[in-house]
Order: sequence, then C-alpha cells, then structure tokens
Amino acid sequence: MMQQKPSDPLSQGSGQTQAFLQTRNRRDRTARKAFFGITLIPVLLIIVITCLLVIRAWPILSSQPLANLMLGEVWKPTNEQFGFLPFILGTVWVTLVGVILAVPACLLVAIYLAEYARRSTRTIAKPVLDLLAAIPSVVYGVWGLLVIVPFVDDILGPFFHRWLGFVPVFSVTQPTGFGIFAGGIVLAVMIAPLIIAVTFEVLSTVPDELRQASLSLGATRWQTISRVVLPRVLPGIIAAVVLGASRALGETMAVLMVVGNVPSIPTSIFDTAYPLAALIANNFGEMMSIPLYDAALLSAALLLLVIIMIFNILSTFVLQRILGKARI
Repeated sequence: MMQQKPSDPLSQGSGQTQAFLQTRNRRDRTARKAFFGITLIPVLLIIVITCLLVIRAWPILSSQPLANLMLGEVWKPTNEQFGFLPFILGTVWVTLVGVILAVPACLLVAIYLAEYARRSTRTIAKPVLDLLAAIPSVVYGVWGLLVIVPFVDDILGPFFHRWLGFVPVFSVTQPTGFGIFAGGIVLAVMIAPLIIAVTFEVLSTVPDELRQASLSLGATRWQTISRVVLPRVLPGIIAAVVLGASRALGETMAVLMVVGNVPSIPTSIFDTAYPLAALIANNFGEMMSIPLYDAALLSAALLLLVIIMIFNILSTFVLQRILGKARI
C-alpha cells in the first residue's frame, strides 16, 4: 500500500485564514446592509407621512385652486372658504419674533459659558439648561398665560406704543396682552436651552491652541473670541439657530395659549395671530360634518410640514455654502 502524505500545515493555515476572512466580510456586508436599512427608516417615515397627508388632503386640493388656498384671507368652513394666508403669516410672525428674541441672548450665554465661566459655574448652569429643555410645553403655556400676557398688556404694550408707536410693526391697536409678542417671548424661552447647548458644544470644539496663539500675539480675550473662535464655528452656530427655529415652527400648546387664536393677518407684533399648529390642535376632531373641513385641517398639517422641510433645506444649503467658502 502507498503511504499517504501528511497534509501541508501551510496550506491548512491558509485555508482557515481564507474561511475566516470570508466569514468576516460576510458579517461586514450584513451589518452594512442592516445599518443602511435602519438609516432609511426616517426617510421612509417622512415619505409615508407626506403621502398620507396628501391623500387625506386631496379632496380640498382637487376642489379648489391652490392659489386660493394659499393666498385666501377668509376662513369660514361653513361657507367652504378655507384661506390659509392668516395662519401662514401667523406662524411666520411668531417664529421670527421668538428667534429674534432668543438668538442674541443665547449666543452671549453660550460664549460666556464656553469662554469666561469657571468650571463650577458650568457645572451648575448645564443641569439648569437641561431642566428648562425638559419642561413640558403646556407648563410654559400656563406660565405665559399668567405672567407674560399681563406683562405685555401692562408694561411692554404701553411702552412700545408710547415710544415706537409711529412704526406700524410696534403699534398697539387692541391691547389685550394676547398676541404675537407674548407668543414670541414664550417661544424664545422654550428654544433657548437648545440653542445654548448646541452653541456651547460647538464653541468647545475649538482647540485651545488657537486661543493661546491669538492671546500670545497681543489680542484681547474678546478679540480672540470675535476674530478667531466665532468665525471658525459659524456653521455650527447657524445649525443651532436652525434647530431652534425648527422647534419654534412646530410648537403648539404653549403658543396656542397666549397668541390669541384669531384668523386675521397681523400687521404688528402686538396683534393676535393663529399659527398653523394651533389651528390643527384647536379644531381637529370637531365640526367634521362640515364638507372638506377634515381635508382642510390635514392640508394645514401638510403645509406646516412643507414649510419646515423648505426651511431646513434652505438652511442646509446656506450651511454648505458657508462651509465651502471656509475651505477655500
């Protein structure tokens, strides 16, 4: 009988290595596909929500011209008049006032915490900001109803009317305290923790070596912040403002309680308004026997979703332009 040759140890080791590599590559491909599928879930969710809203809103979209819906100023569901312009402008006014009031103060607070404050101050301030962000919106609404509305009615309204009443945007025609300014103040307080937290984290990413190099050249602390730190993190600051504005656009309960909820086109920050989110929250489930009323409210939800998507897309485009110029 012929004696069988022993197998080559090198070939055995090579075969085991190849099998191990094939198994590892197969697991990597499986993990990559799984992560890709999970990443697609938010995109698919947005598509599904949009499609469902379009289907439910289609009866009114197909029965009335889109221009009449978007530019119509009259909201009388019993007469089948569904003008969304007062609600669109109310949403824009309240959001702009809230962002304008919040951004300067939030930026200064974040700069102080990141550049000037002691470690002990940061240790106390950050939990407080987290607590403010965790307060339910209805609590902010009650606070606005009990504190902000009387404050606007008794102090801010007369002050602006006396000194800036000649400017239409600051004129007070119906002093009740309920209105855009009260809603903007509540929104500013609500979005402030988010903007401060993101801006603080962005400022913390700047290497200390840049600050030390600027100070060693004779620059003051503020010159270093304004000419070295802030230009470097400008895209991150814009992203923080965008996040805050996105939350303000969709905020419902707190604004609903203080903004007045009158479907009219505002001309002053002291006028009442009726944002889209408040319209949906106030009326959905009621008077559904009125023809097209259900479709009109879901059209408002679709419109709010489109406004937020357009706002975020434009903000992303601006961020990309700024980042591209910074690289150049």
